[in-house]
Amino acid sequence: MTSEDGGPPRGRLARTARLAALPAAYAGRTALGIGKRLGGRPAEVVAAQVQQRTAEQLFAVLGQLKGGAMKVGQAMSAMEAALPEQLVGPYREALVRLQEAAPAMPTALVHGQLDTAFGPDWPQQLKNFDDRPVAAASVGQVHRATWSDGTPVAVKVQYPGAAQALVADLQVLQTLTPIVQAAVPGLDARRLLAELRDRLVEEVDYVREADAQTAFADAYRDDPDIAVPDVLAVEGQVLVTRWVEGTPLSRVIADGTQDDRDRAGQLLVRLLASAPVRARRLHGDPHPGNFRLLPDRRLAVLDFGATEALPHGWPARLGPLLAAGRDGDAAALHRIAASAGLLRPEQVTAHALLALLDPYLQPLRSPTYRFTRAWMQEQTRLASDPFSAAARIQRRLTIPPRHLLLQRVAAGLAGVLCSLDATVAVDAKLRRWLPGYDSHQRPGTRR
Repeated sequence: MTSEDGGPPRGRLARTARLAALPAAYAGRTALGIGKRLGGRPAEVVAAQVQQRTAEQLFAVLGQLKGGAMKVGQAMSAMEAALPEQLVGPYREALVRLQEAAPAMPTALVHGQLDTAFGPDWPQQLKNFDDRPVAAASVGQVHRATWSDGTPVAVKVQYPGAAQALVADLQVLQTLTPIVQAAVPGLDARRLLAELRDRLVEEVDYVREADAQTAFADAYRDDPDIAVPDVLAVEGQVLVTRWVEGTPLSRVIADGTQDDRDRAGQLLVRLLASAPVRARRLHGDPHPGNFRLLPDRRLAVLDFGATEALPHGWPARLGPLLAAGRDGDAAALHRIAASAGLLRPEQVTAHALLALLDPYLQPLRSPTYRFTRAWMQEQTRLASDPFSAAARIQRRLTIPPRHLLLQRVAAGLAGVLCSLDATVAVDAKLRRWLPGYDSHQRPGTRR
């Protein structure tokens, strides 16, 4: 159900009511599950049924609401590798639907947005416009057309009322925390929602997005591995870019060959590592719906609504920090982390910090590393156990607000790599692009 004009529900009351129904429905399903167990149904079967129904309802509602609520679902999609194997199927089906399509806005609304942006003669500029959307994003949907010079284009049309819906979401999103935690055990839902809330409003600014996409397109022009479509026009709530044809990353995850999985994983790491140096920006949204594997084996990057300007490139301490951890230099790791404001030295020992980060540093300690669901599930299990040593240490760390997006990107990228089951040369890419990463020496060693 949408608003009366066909757009996403805009009012806080309407959106809150839709979201509020989720925890109530989950509670009802849980109570029913208890009853079934008392009646003799195996507990694991009942739990799986409750989890599947929760997934289906959660992502259906998120897709209808679009805006910030849908953005939460897309962020969760990057972490589906953390789910237990028996639950991956139902979640993956719902997540792929959310990444690639959501309930479309009526054709009349789409045409109204184009009228406002380009005037009533827009069909002369956007020939062969296909009223059927080919993809849905958190604040807009994408249509195919032909530019006036014959260039195939993607036309991103923002949902009417998307800005108002996002404002409403700033208040409503916190109500999602219990159900997100229930649907994806182990996800730090409260922290995720708080960080997303701070960035949602930026995504309705298509001029800002066009500037970011142009910066990436210029930086990666003629690159043999990364493809960024050029921006042809941006007017109000419509963004027009060159069309790219390829296989959605969600499909590579679902049924791609191992060669395609490894290739996609390698290029995702290359994009993340190189963008702050080449484009002076961080691509901040690694969910699979934003990428395509092209027939020529390049990785196409499609969405730039969430980026962060890094005019000086990577943070200066990041390379030495990761290198110290890679080399097992606990003292240097502790010292650099303290100087970066990530901890208070008296609250976390050097040994405890290295022990906490050690599993996440494994991909840096060999020429290639295979990211697996089992690895992600184990790290999620340890992090989500409030009584574990890892959780106790983690609670004592502090992440400066300026580093929250970087942390989310790294976690999301790891999740996607695990979903791909990709083998990637992470260490080589960081040596190439991350200043200070290749120069650290552990005491008593030589490079």
